[in-house]
Amino acid sequence: MSATHARILVDGASRLRFAPHVKFRHDETRARWVVLAPERLLLPDDLAVEILKLVDGARDIAGIVDDLARRFEAPRDVIEADVTAMLQDLVDKGMLAP
Repeated sequence: MSATHARILVDGASRLRFAPHVKFRHDETRARWVVLAPERLLLPDDLAVEILKLVDGARDIAGIVDDLARRFEAPRDVIEADVTAMLQDLVDKGMLAP
C-alpha cells in the first residue's frame, strides 16, 4: 500500500467483489479452488472457499456472516471476526474491492 492511498476498512455493511484482475475459480488440474492474480496464486483452505463463494458484490459482509453462521451452526460473533479479518486481508492485498 502506497503512502498516497488510504486503507479501505471493511465492516458488516461492506459489499465486496473480486478486483478486475483477480479470478476465483475451480482449477480442474489441481482439483481445488484457486484465486488467480497477475504473478500470484492463492490456494484457499476449505473454509476460505466457503467465504469466497459468497463474495459477489451484492451481498454485504453481515449477510455473508449470517449465511455461514446458519449453515455451520456456529456462533455469529466468532464467524464475524474470522470473516472480517480474512476479507480485510484480501482487500489490503488488492484482491477484493468495494
